[in-house]
Amino acid sequence: MCMALQSHKPERVLVLSSRTELERLPAARGYTLQQHSTTRERTASSRAQPQWRTSSGLVIHGTEQHHGMSSVSRKWNILKWSYSVLRAKCQKSGMQTLRRDAPLMTCRAVGECTLVTRLKLGKLKVVRRQLLQRYEHQPFVSCLAGLYGCQWRRYQRARAQPGECCCSKVECGSFGLLILTFFLSFLFLYFWSEAQNDYIDFDWFNFGTLGFWFPWSLVLLVVAAALFTYIALLLVLAVCLLSEGQRLYLHWSHKTGIVVALAFSVTATAILSDLWSKEWKTLLLSLQVTAPFLHVAAVSLMVVLSWPIALHFFRMSKRVRQVAILGLYLSMLSSLYLVPLGMYSPCILEEGRLGPAPTLIGHRGAPMLAPENTVMSFERAVEAGGEGLETDITISYDGVPFLMHDSTLRRTTNVGEVFPNRTHVDASMFTWAELQLLNAGDWFLSRDPFGTVSTLSEAECSMAQNQSVPSLAQFLKLAAFSDKFVLFDLHRPPYGHPYYESYINTTLQVVQAHINSSQVLWLPSEDRELVQAVDPELQQTSGERASLQELTDSHITRLNLHYSTMSQQQFSKYQSVNISTNLYVISQPWLYTLAWCAGAQSVTTNAVHILSNVNKPLFLMTPEEYSLMWILTDAVSAFLIIAVFIFHWWRERGLPFWSGSRQTHENGPYSKFRTELSDVWSISSANIRTDLRSMPGSTSNPHLPTITEE
Repeated sequence: MCMALQSHKPERVLVLSSRTELERLPAARGYTLQQHSTTRERTASSRAQPQWRTSSGLVIHGTEQHHGMSSVSRKWNILKWSYSVLRAKCQKSGMQTLRRDAPLMTCRAVGECTLVTRLKLGKLKVVRRQLLQRYEHQPFVSCLAGLYGCQWRRYQRARAQPGECCCSKVECGSFGLLILTFFLSFLFLYFWSEAQNDYIDFDWFNFGTLGFWFPWSLVLLVVAAALFTYIALLLVLAVCLLSEGQRLYLHWSHKTGIVVALAFSVTATAILSDLWSKEWKTLLLSLQVTAPFLHVAAVSLMVVLSWPIALHFFRMSKRVRQVAILGLYLSMLSSLYLVPLGMYSPCILEEGRLGPAPTLIGHRGAPMLAPENTVMSFERAVEAGGEGLETDITISYDGVPFLMHDSTLRRTTNVGEVFPNRTHVDASMFTWAELQLLNAGDWFLSRDPFGTVSTLSEAECSMAQNQSVPSLAQFLKLAAFSDKFVLFDLHRPPYGHPYYESYINTTLQVVQAHINSSQVLWLPSEDRELVQAVDPELQQTSGERASLQELTDSHITRLNLHYSTMSQQQFSKYQSVNISTNLYVISQPWLYTLAWCAGAQSVTTNAVHILSNVNKPLFLMTPEEYSLMWILTDAVSAFLIIAVFIFHWWRERGLPFWSGSRQTHENGPYSKFRTELSDVWSISSANIRTDLRSMPGSTSNPHLPTITEE
């Protein structure tokens, strides 16, 4: 049976039935239990106090109203959280729960040993407790805090008190640095993943610089992805902890990891921007395909972030902080909502306006399936569905045009083994007989530049290993036999070469002898007027943009441009004067899709076997479909965000509940009050065994008023 405690000043007293129940109280953890004086003293105080009795027989002893407590309902709200354990105990014993607004109480239960516990309010600035009973997933919170700050034990972490900041100034700085690193690492990862079309150029550049082959592009991509994943997980952990109302504490090892990720992202972005500034144009092009989906993802992220932001917004006591956090959030959200107004994509077309797919020209053949600039490579390009073949021509020292892209033979032949002292000599300084001694395929198998060697059969590997440097005549015969057009650039030999002046005439003679001139796209710009006069059937092709008048005066029928200059308006303008456009080098399906929607007539590619299977654009929608997608995304997200803020306002600012027949409105799920600085939390307890019949004021007292519970 429970009895009241004697006190010399107004106290807050709660009676529990066991030590286990005491330990479950959130406020009692970490305090020392002290033994009370005597049972007689405790009994004496209970007789002078007002009493109520529940309809199930539970007797309530009230204490005097504490100084500073202006209303009974407010004091009941203060201890609402502490009565949850008592309420559960009463329900388990068949009793009903309390629903009466009253001062802090002492309760008398029947027929069991009791533990009397005194709780005195302590030295706190602000105390809030939730009105809504919310089940705390302690293992979940422990996992979050352990992974984020290595705080695996409960006493190591703390909840953010209402009105207080979620972390210290140092931790706020760490959290801000985490957000900055997240965006910078995402920017670099997106930048480098979209530059995948040019990985081969990056790797060959490093080969020329370092002197050995290594797939640096893939290593860079893996490192960037790993660091971004790490930073993203840390940010997710931080947001989850904030959603749980926990104070943030980032472990020093994670802080080191954030600095490393930030340094890597900034350094890599700066270096690549300096060496490959044109890749930023690739990134802008990629947004023409990915922007609608990135917009949906960004808005979805803002919806998720609305939960912790709304939680802490309504818990903040300073108006300046509230305005700052809400203003920043709403400005970012408004910007995202308006971003689609400035987005442009050639793949947003009216139905029926999409032109035919661009024809495919094999860049040095099919370099992903065979060694580049070899007969095998061009045969594979024809078999894969290429409509044209592209290559580069060099004149040997004895006047034989042959296929070679680089100025030296070091990258694509075994010149270092056959002519070890001539590895850096210009390729045009070798005679045709010397060139025939070189192997032009073994390097492909050993370096595997595209990672495709494993897909080749044993017979194909054997064929690739025995490839030699082909001549222009061999190349033209293959194109003529396959009825494919050819596109080639012509390298002028160095000064002092026997064919320094006559290299164009020498090449023209070979072309006219082995293929129909109408199948040749003549790209060299030197002596273009002379070439046009000698062979007017050649399709004059320019590698530079110019005015329409200049192009027509030079008899240009095709433009060969880098894909980064892609422009739907420019292509339409050139098409109006019968000038077609070829883009190089496009090997990714998304870039091919963009070129298709922009109106390019052909593309030069390393991946003929891949792009030939693209039967329709990967991304294509009408303006009406895009507008519907945009409006629905913004409307649904706005509704969800407003709902989240309303829910937190409802939970933080007040829930109506009924007590008897009278409706009472609390100030909120957190009852906020200030205490005297001299108040201290203390807990005293004693085990009391007594007999119900020997105790005065038992539940059999017929004069006690009855509390009806609902």
